[in-house]
This record gives sequence, structure tokens and C-alpha cells, in this order.
Amino acid sequence: IIMKKISLLVLGLFAVLQVLGQSITLINQNTQQPIENVVIVLMDNKQELGKTNSKGIFVLPSLNETSKIGFYHNMYVFNEVTIQQLKEQNNKVYLLENIHSLEEVVVSASKFEEKRKDVAQKIQVLRASEIQTMNQSSTADVLMNSGNVFVQKSQLGGGSPIIRGFETNKVLLVIDGVRMNNAIYRGGHLQNVITLDNSILERTEIVFGPGSVVYGSDALGGVMSFTTKNPLLSSDEKTKVKSGAYVRYMSAVSGYAAHADVSLGKKRFGSLTSFTFTNFDDLRQGAVRNPFYGSFGARNWYVERINGIDSMIVNKDTNLQVGSGYTQYDILQKFMYQQNEYTSHLINIQYSTSSNIDRYDRLTLLGSNGKPRFAEWYYGPQKRLLSSYTLTNNRANRFYNHSRLIAAYQFIEESRIDRRFKKDFRNHRIEKLDILSLNIDFDKKINSHEIRYGAEGYTNMVRSTAFTENIVVDTVGSLSTRYPDGGSEMKAFALYGTHTWEINQKLILNDGLRFSHVVLDADFQSKQFFPFPFSSVNQSNSAINGNVGLIYMPGADWRFTINASSGFRAPNVDDLSKVFESVPGSVIVPNPELKPEFTYNGELGISKKFLSLITASVTGYYTLYNNAITVQNSKFDGADSILFGGVMSQVKTNVNKGEAYLYGVEGALSGQLNKYFSVQGTVNYTYGRIVTDTTDYPLDHIPPVFGKLSFLASVNKFRGEVFVNYSGWKRLKDYNLIGEDNYSYATVNGMPSWYTLNLRAGYYFNPNIQLQVACENILDQNYRMYASNISAPGRNFIITLRGNF
Repeated sequence: IIMKKISLLVLGLFAVLQVLGQSITLINQNTQQPIENVVIVLMDNKQELGKTNSKGIFVLPSLNETSKIGFYHNMYVFNEVTIQQLKEQNNKVYLLENIHSLEEVVVSASKFEEKRKDVAQKIQVLRASEIQTMNQSSTADVLMNSGNVFVQKSQLGGGSPIIRGFETNKVLLVIDGVRMNNAIYRGGHLQNVITLDNSILERTEIVFGPGSVVYGSDALGGVMSFTTKNPLLSSDEKTKVKSGAYVRYMSAVSGYAAHADVSLGKKRFGSLTSFTFTNFDDLRQGAVRNPFYGSFGARNWYVERINGIDSMIVNKDTNLQVGSGYTQYDILQKFMYQQNEYTSHLINIQYSTSSNIDRYDRLTLLGSNGKPRFAEWYYGPQKRLLSSYTLTNNRANRFYNHSRLIAAYQFIEESRIDRRFKKDFRNHRIEKLDILSLNIDFDKKINSHEIRYGAEGYTNMVRSTAFTENIVVDTVGSLSTRYPDGGSEMKAFALYGTHTWEINQKLILNDGLRFSHVVLDADFQSKQFFPFPFSSVNQSNSAINGNVGLIYMPGADWRFTINASSGFRAPNVDDLSKVFESVPGSVIVPNPELKPEFTYNGELGISKKFLSLITASVTGYYTLYNNAITVQNSKFDGADSILFGGVMSQVKTNVNKGEAYLYGVEGALSGQLNKYFSVQGTVNYTYGRIVTDTTDYPLDHIPPVFGKLSFLASVNKFRGEVFVNYSGWKRLKDYNLIGEDNYSYATVNGMPSWYTLNLRAGYYFNPNIQLQVACENILDQNYRMYASNISAPGRNFIITLRGNF
């Protein structure tokens, strides 16, 4: 009884001290926004006092004025002040974001939260604040500005990320835990990533190297995991309202964008609504050209239909890339229901659509007669619908600590429309996909072991239709479809398990295993358009993938990682069964004998912190690539050329090359030089070859050396950055002349090296209003990204006004 009274007395005294104490607020130095979950520590005895609430507030007990208080958060630089200093600062403490923190939590490596330092694979994290600072109009441009992802473009409305020499259907895109890669992701260049609205992203995590153990097929080069923001719930009975908006102008495209989002939250129910509209006019390329290549990339002409006749028009401004503009709409709606402290339900609906997007590269082609090949070539509105339900349960039991179920439906529509110059027939090819998926994931912590396991299943149903339209007499006729006209279906099922063992404070072991089974069925009905010796393509493939990694941290400044992993990719509908014109004069025909691709990857990473300020790291990797699917000259019915689309075309087909290899090195530098200045830098080099009986042949999709160097300043409400993006030469001898390197859009010597000097800055007038300005490509350099068929923006002024309420 006496002990009980003493306990009550102590609690009562503590409560009084809290009342007598002072309320402090933790604030982001740049954004002026409150910071939640900052750990408050009394440095005199290392006693943890508590954490800030959703408003960044914490009530300190009554303390001596000389006492020191420390502030810890894995995304911010540690800070400490005395009680006297707190009073002088009006009880406000400003924290600076940590640009490089191994304590930061990531989810992409295992689907559950874990510290980045506990993962052997290299992971880059782009937070919402960093994405906002980049001030980019598309997610493709955000990735390109990361300094570690190379992005190819065939048109302004494009963006095909390359990671470690792997592109398109060999790198995996994941949005809110749902895989985006589908049965018709091609081996060429894609633009699907632009359907992700970066305005509403909470974070982007890029995993380098095979991710097949956790994510299955397609994750050969890496995984890009995108997470959108969630509704914010209220901590009391009041409705919590938070909104954001911006308007943006971009001079290089004479374009503008507008965005608005609003979150409404009660204690158990929340809603988040987001809308973004972007309008791009024709893109202006740089005016300062390499004197050795003269008018490379100049837009000298374009096609216009005048009085019912296609006419070749002289472009008065050859730096204006006529026919590149488009518009895009992105909508997101989320509903969250917090059933109790353990269980939550989330409904996630996303929709993206665009105007027609001209295939700019095809509209610049000339025929042998010196006339344009195409009067029209464009993608119809690219539509992406995602609807998913997520059930999260954090009530621990003997089988798991946390569990998550995600059931999703996706609808994708793509179309390609083209018409030859001075021809009356417009060709329409339309693809529609219905995708169902189910993921169930669990994690369990047992002493120093963390076990994560789960199952995945999905099915892709592809409908491919086509018709030709006479634009003069308004009639329609039959046309070959891009994919089997009888429909296609691709199904998969997988089980996986991963394990992390913290052996001691210096050693951490990662390992995992996955079994995948993939089935594909495709039916060709029309013998008129598909006169093949087969009427269907059927495959069933299974694979087991694994990884093992070891992390060694001998001290606070050194970190060593070694990792071995395997990747798996089953041929999809695009690989096995498409019939299409890859470039004018070349036609790809199906190869039902294709086999799965496998990669075996080894990598070694070293990082070192110097003077507790600068962290330098280097990662070297080698990938053995078996059964690599690549394009090769072939024959059909004994002939190496056939008539396709009215043109005699070289026959090509996808084949498995016996073996290919890639190796490369990635370097990074980051550090907080002092309270106000920081530095970041990256360099990436990849070399890839297909093994032959004679001289090894270049593997396609291998970018030249590239990277980024930036200097950042953060002073009170101001944040500025001066940075250089750069790329080395891609010599013609390193091009794959058969695959997807697009050598015909380069110079006679390949793609020249380039660099751009850039500046951007942001200023918060108050916690609610921010003005961002940028000048990209200050020197107005004329250049192209490797394998791109449209020139990059010239000098580009970007002005954005943001509001948060």
C-alpha cells in the first residue's frame, strides 16, 4: 500500500512538472512545417523524455536552465540546445533534413519497414520533400534527377528508366505495393512511368540489382517502389484538415501545371483527394550546338494537312520540336478506416489519362524519296486505372507481428495510330488489359532474427484489336493486331521468404528464397494476318531465386557489404507473340520457343564517413545474364524479308542468346559540410556484352557513364541548389545495331557527351506559402540522352507557387 501511494505521488509530481514545464515545437528548417515523432532526450543522463505529437509539440518537465536537451529523428540532423537557449528561441527548435542517413526506414527491400543500414542491397530514397524541391513535371524527370537512373525518351510524353543496363520489362515498377509491370511491357522503350503523379508521392525507393526474391519476375536490374501519401487521421474529436496546391510554369515547353490535394481526417476515418493537370506545348531544344555536328536534332520541317492534302511545311524555328506537346490528368482518391489500434483498411483509387501523344521520332523520318514517311503517328490517350484494398493487421501472435493483404484490379488501355504520308488509310491498334492481383505478406521478429514471408498471385488478360480507317470516304477495314487477336492471358503464383539476422552490432546477414510459377496462353485466329505454322502459344515456366548478403560495420565510420542474388524473368505476351514494325523496314515476328531469362549478380560495396561530415561510397557489381532475350535477324517461310504494311521489311525475331554479361561501378558522395551547406555527387558506369564465338557484341540498353554533382544551401526559409547533370560519350562501336539502341537517331560517331549547369531555389514566406524558381540548362546546350529520339530541353525557366494549409 505504501509503495502504491509513493508511485501515485511520483506520477502526480511528474504531472505537475509537466504543467509547470514549457511547451516546445520542432520545425523543419526549410519547410517551416512541424515535425512529428522527434525523440526528446535529456542529455545530462541520456533519459528519453518522449516524442513530439502530430503538431510537432512536446511539453518538457521543469528543468534547470543549464540542462541540455537532444533531438533525434532518423530523417534529420541531430541537434541539442540548453533550456536557456530554448527560451531565447521562443521554445522553437529547427531541424535540418539529413541527406544521407542509414538510420532511415525503407520498405522496398522486404515490403516491411526496416532500417536501410540493415539491408545489403544498395537503395536510394527520394523523400516527398526532395521530390518537391526537384520541381519536376513528370516522374520520369524525377528519376533522371536522382543521379543514379538514366532515362530514355522517344517523345516528350515518355520516359524509360534504365538501371544497371536493364530497361523496360527488365526493371520492376511498384506503386503502393502493387506491381505495374504487365504482360505487354516491351523490351523496347516504355512511357508507363509518366502515369505516376509525383505531386502526391510520399517517397520513392530505388533498389539496385535483382529484386526477384521479394518481387518475382521482371526485377532483373532493380525495383522502383513508389508510395503515395495516405489520409491523415485526427488525434482528437476535431476533424483534421490538411490541403496543398501549386501552380507551375515551364518555359521550355510554354507549359503549365496545376495541382490540389485535400486530406480530411477523423479519429478513425480519413479521406485524401488529389488532382493534377499538366499541359505541355511543343518542346524547345537547346540553341548552342556542338560545332562538329552542325544542325543535329534540328526540326526543319513538319507535316500539316491543308485542304485535305498532306503538305511538308518548312519550320521557321528549327529549335522548336513541332508535334511534341500533350496534356495529362492524374486523379487519386484514398479512404482509410482505422478499425482499432491494430487493424486498418485502405481503399486506393488512381486514374491517369492523357491526350494523344505524338511519337515524335517517327514524325521526323524521311523516306528514300526525301518525303516524310508518316503524316501521323501517335499514341492514343494512355489510360491507367488502379483500384486496391489494403488490410493491415499489427496484432502480434505466434505466427507474425505484422501482416498485410493487398487485393488490386488494374485496367490499362494503350493505342497506336499511324498514317503514311499522302495516304488515306489511318491504322488503329488498341490494347486493353484487365489485371487482378493478390499479395499476402507477414513479418515475425524472434530475438535477433527478422523473418518475412508471403505469397503472390496475379493474372493479366490482354485484348488486342485493330482496324484501318479511310479518312476520305469514312470507311473501316480489317488490320493485323499487335498481339494475338484471339486474346492472351498470363498468370503467376509465387511463395517467398526472407530473413535478417543481426549477429552482433557489427555483422548483419540477409538471405531469402522464392519459388515462382508463370503460365502464358495466347491464341492467333486470323490466318490472313498470322499465317504461322502454329495457332497458339502456350508456356509454363517455374523458377527458384535466392539472395544472400552480409553487412560488416567495424566502427561508426566504415560499412562493408557483399551480396549475391539471382533474378528471373518469364517471357511475356510482348516477348512471345507480338507482330509489329520495330522500325520502318523491319518487322518482328513471334518466336514461341523463347525461354525465361536469368541473371546471377554479385556486388561489393564500401562506404566511409570522413570527419563525421562526408560519406563516400562505391559499389562494384558483375551480372551474368543467361538466356538474354534480344532481337536478331531471322527468316519467315525461308525468306529474310516479307511485305508488311505495304513495305518490304527485314524479318527479325526475339531469341535467347546463350550468355551475356554486365559489370559496372557506382560511386556516391554526400555530406553536411556545416549547418547550412551540403554536397551530393554520383557517378555510374556500366559495360555489357553478348558472348559470341568471335568478338563479344554490345548488349543494348547500356547507358554511357553518367551522374550528377550538386551543392545545396539551406538557410532558414531558403533552400538553393546548384547542380550539374552529365553524360559521357556513347560511341557507335558500343551500340547494338539490331536491338533498341536507336543508333539511327545518333550522329555518325554515336551520341556525344554533354553536361548541363542548373540552378534552383525555394523560399518559404511563411509555413504556408513557398515560391520555387529554377533555371535548368543555363547554358542552353543542345544535347540528346543516349537512345533518345527527341532532343532535351534547352534553357528552361520553372516557376512554382505552392500553398499548404
